[in-house]
Amino acid sequence: MTNSAITSVLFALLLLVGVAQLLGYLFVWLRQPKVVGEILAGVVLGPALLGRVPAVGHLLTSAQHQGNILDFVYWLGLLLLMFLAGAETQQLFTRDERREVGWLTIVGTGLPFLVGLALAPWVVRPVLAGPNGNRIALTIILAVGVAVTSVPVVSKIFADLKILHTRFARLVLGVAVLEDIVLWLALAVATAVAGKVALHPRAMTEHLLATVAFFVLGLTLVPRVVKRINKAKLNVVAQHSPVAYTLAVLLAYCVIAGLMDVSMVFAAFLAGFAVVHRKRRIFADALDAIGKVAFAFFIPAYFAIVGLKLDLIRGVSLWMIGAFLAGTCVLKVLSVSLAGRFAGFRGLDLLNLAITTNARGGPGIVLASVAFDAGIISPKFYTTLVVAAVVTSQIAGAWLDYVLRRGWPLLKPSVGEGAAEIGPESPRAA
Repeated sequence: MTNSAITSVLFALLLLVGVAQLLGYLFVWLRQPKVVGEILAGVVLGPALLGRVPAVGHLLTSAQHQGNILDFVYWLGLLLLMFLAGAETQQLFTRDERREVGWLTIVGTGLPFLVGLALAPWVVRPVLAGPNGNRIALTIILAVGVAVTSVPVVSKIFADLKILHTRFARLVLGVAVLEDIVLWLALAVATAVAGKVALHPRAMTEHLLATVAFFVLGLTLVPRVVKRINKAKLNVVAQHSPVAYTLAVLLAYCVIAGLMDVSMVFAAFLAGFAVVHRKRRIFADALDAIGKVAFAFFIPAYFAIVGLKLDLIRGVSLWMIGAFLAGTCVLKVLSVSLAGRFAGFRGLDLLNLAITTNARGGPGIVLASVAFDAGIISPKFYTTLVVAAVVTSQIAGAWLDYVLRRGWPLLKPSVGEGAAEIGPESPRAA
């Protein structure tokens, strides 16, 4: 690369990360999810707005021509996001809450997913399909887009509102983790069957079996093996440089996934799950160090590049965005409300749970990114999925902030419990 090419790439990263951080903190100040501001940074710098300014547009275009570098930053940010999300999937709900989480997961997630599959023959149209899109892959993407709930964004909202210690937060995150594991597997299936309109049954079967095997082993056997390696006396890397060791686990998972032709997105999630495996304290400092760098640079850059990819000139269909938002939000809210009633919740509890679990956030954006990069969906459907993820996350954050400011309970106490949860001042511990 020439000096001017390196300069243009560094300038693009400076703009993307700088504007993402500024708009992110602006949205935090406005009591909105930070991720919305980070995505908006890419939109602001894109061809619809500042990209029209000759100097900015020229430098960004020059940087995008060096696509390998920006693509690497994009993917590294995505992999780190999924890795850190996987590391948070431990001890999210207690034994007493399994019944409630079970109802919310099976009905609150299963019903929207099944309805999405059932309606696909009438909803899936050529306008949704990308160059590698086919009816099976599009049907799965549509169903996942309806049912998905965000772990990273919801966690960030809870942390910002200081309610991570509450039973409400445990229930929502427990549901989000369980459903995301299933939905990531569904997304893996969608990417496996994409690529050719005429599918070869043997190749598709082998790919699906490899994906399922990788996923199942990554949730069961491999974490136990990694746990033993973590504590081995001969593991000098883990003892003397836990950050390097933790990153090595992430890279090893991604390399193996690449060799098996399995999506690295799922590999990164499973790597985070494996390296912690109910013993987060062992690598707590390493994960915190990685998280600080990731959330300071790579993850904001990833979300900003997501926004930069949005074609708000030719890749927008207002009727598609409106129909998808209205239909999926109504279906998700009604399904979670029904699940909540089966679990014993009533009144405001149902509304709080339904609106919060409707936040698509990070996984919704990852879904859109993975499906778009795989050529499954069109630019218009990609924009629709990203907008839906942003809007639903913003609604969830604004609603919870409103509930807490009004002093309303997040959840009313169950039988035998004390005062209802009312947020940061709630006396009940995790």
